[in-house]
Amino acid sequence: MYIPRELEPAVRKHLERKEYTVITGARQTGKTTLLKHLYREVKSGRPAFYLSFEDVDILTRINRHPEELFAFVPRPEGEKIYVFIDEIQYAANPTNFLKYLFDTYDDRLKVVATGSSVFYMDEKFKDSLAGRKRIFELKTLNFCEWLLFQREDEMLAELDLIRRHPEYISPFHRRLTALFDEFAVFGGYPRVALEEDPDERMALLKELKNAFLKRDITETGVEQTEKFYQLFTLLAAQTGNLLNRNELASILHLSHKTVDRYLTVLQKTFHIALVRPFYANVRKELTKMPKIYFKDNGMRNVVLNRFYPFRNRDDNGALFENYIYRRLTDLYDAEQIRFWRTADGKEIDFVITRAFGEGAAYEVKLRCPRKKERALEVFRRAYPGYTVQIVTYENQPPCLWFLKLEKNDR
Repeated sequence: MYIPRELEPAVRKHLERKEYTVITGARQTGKTTLLKHLYREVKSGRPAFYLSFEDVDILTRINRHPEELFAFVPRPEGEKIYVFIDEIQYAANPTNFLKYLFDTYDDRLKVVATGSSVFYMDEKFKDSLAGRKRIFELKTLNFCEWLLFQREDEMLAELDLIRRHPEYISPFHRRLTALFDEFAVFGGYPRVALEEDPDERMALLKELKNAFLKRDITETGVEQTEKFYQLFTLLAAQTGNLLNRNELASILHLSHKTVDRYLTVLQKTFHIALVRPFYANVRKELTKMPKIYFKDNGMRNVVLNRFYPFRNRDDNGALFENYIYRRLTDLYDAEQIRFWRTADGKEIDFVITRAFGEGAAYEVKLRCPRKKERALEVFRRAYPGYTVQIVTYENQPPCLWFLKLEKNDR
């Protein structure tokens, strides 16, 4: 049974545009499933064809010349045709392949493709396909999607009610919190979400981690696999903290260049994100080091091999902060998400800029603080155009973290 994803309407809308549609993201996030679903929809009313570049016979022909595509689909003559291509990164030169088709066949041919990190890491992809494509990142499941995959339709409706009416006190608060605790530990990979047995969830995550190590590392040219994995583990233990490249290079006995290369691979394979500092030319605020977050809590926890219940963990604060980061990525572009930190240690976890001098700041706490923090007061005075909000896990019914953190939330 197909379960819809929140990204689907935006991708479907883009199918009507001339530019090619590229769905990317980490492995096993459901890119192929979404592509096949869209293909079936389009096929019901328009000429549509599906190809997988994992098929060696197809790939061999395609690599000779882009025109070989028409050995498998009709050449567009009159009516526009749609070609859905899975795993396009396996083409010898996917960038030139798409560029040639776009420039040659104009709006008579629409390509919708999935592409992994290897494809996305190609600098030529950005340069040569400017104005010819739009990229959609299919992330792991967010909490609402996770509830859907868990068949918790009633709780999903309750969560929507809480978000639309902040004053509403839900009788299902405990149930929702218990479900969130599971989500915070096991993360949002679709196969994991569909599994109910905790032991099977752990086994699936280990399988996903190993598949990542074997395929993504090989395809991105990582040579020192053990050092790479050690870096991955160190980063998992530092979730939400400042990332010190010099320290990592020293611990791992690697060059700074190699550490930077490995960090790039981890970002481009959609496993980590580096959040840069926010400042406005104030000397004491100039903190150059970014903060490290994981795109999925489940991947973070399997790297550490830590699956203790959320409430019994000594790192549940880091997991909750990582969840808030993941939630903000559904609402804002990565460049809009920053953190604020002064030279004397005052810090706010997330700062969102919506317009010049305007935005919102979020300080994330596992428990609701009993008094206002000095950092919040200093930030308010320095940036009066930004709202400041404390997001807590406990002691605030209905929990603020259930709220939608809308773009227009003022």
